[in-house]
Amino acid sequence: MAELTIDAVVFDVLGTLVDEPAGLRAGIRALTSSASPSPSPSASPSGSLSASPSPSPSPSLDDSGTERLLLLWQRHIEREQGRIVDGDRPYLPSDALDREAAEIVARAAGAEDPAAGADPDAVASLARAARRLPPWPDTVAGLARLAERFPLIGLSNASRTALLELNAHAGLRWHQALSAEDARTYKPDPEVYRLAVTVTGLPPERLLMVAAHAWDLRGAQALGLRTAYVARPVGDPPTPSDHFDLYAEDLADLADQLGVS
Repeated sequence: MAELTIDAVVFDVLGTLVDEPAGLRAGIRALTSSASPSPSPSASPSGSLSASPSPSPSPSLDDSGTERLLLLWQRHIEREQGRIVDGDRPYLPSDALDREAAEIVARAAGAEDPAAGADPDAVASLARAARRLPPWPDTVAGLARLAERFPLIGLSNASRTALLELNAHAGLRWHQALSAEDARTYKPDPEVYRLAVTVTGLPPERLLMVAAHAWDLRGAQALGLRTAYVARPVGDPPTPSDHFDLYAEDLADLADQLGVS
């Protein structure tokens, strides 16, 4: 990789370093489990009270039901972030979009009182699931290894508050973490990648953007950053027309390709 001269490495977070769908699935399962039938007193023929199931918002879902709700969440976030990038909607931080997605999922799961709407506590708990995402098995060790050689910068569509909690939960360690909230837009808007260029004071071609999403790398590439695709089960794989600088199986492979011992 002699043609690459890299002075800092910039990482996408959601999907690249943490398993976002796994964390959201856990939140959805917790929501639907809490909505399972519970006994409530009812009168028996003799007049005494006995426990009988009361109507409940939703029983626990099977895997296909969980995936259906997960897809609702993902489509809402993708659509609304896209509208913000296109200028069709005023900027809202990821916390607000997560809350909207949680309300949609809670409604679709039946976890609401028809008279009062979705249970605010259930919706808030589900929205917080977006901050409790497990790291991929290679993430923590891979970051530690790369940090021995390069300054590491996290660059995420998550809000500042969400990014702080997400980093703490997953054990991510950075030299600096940047939120798209500072640009008041979302990737792949060039202004988000420009945050990393500005904070490092380096020309774009001296930064390596690492992501599991080809769309993210294309956005960085358009601003002049070098690019590295890292394969993940939940990522957006490159197309034959994509030409990134590096293709890695995981962070250990990426470190090897960058000559990090």
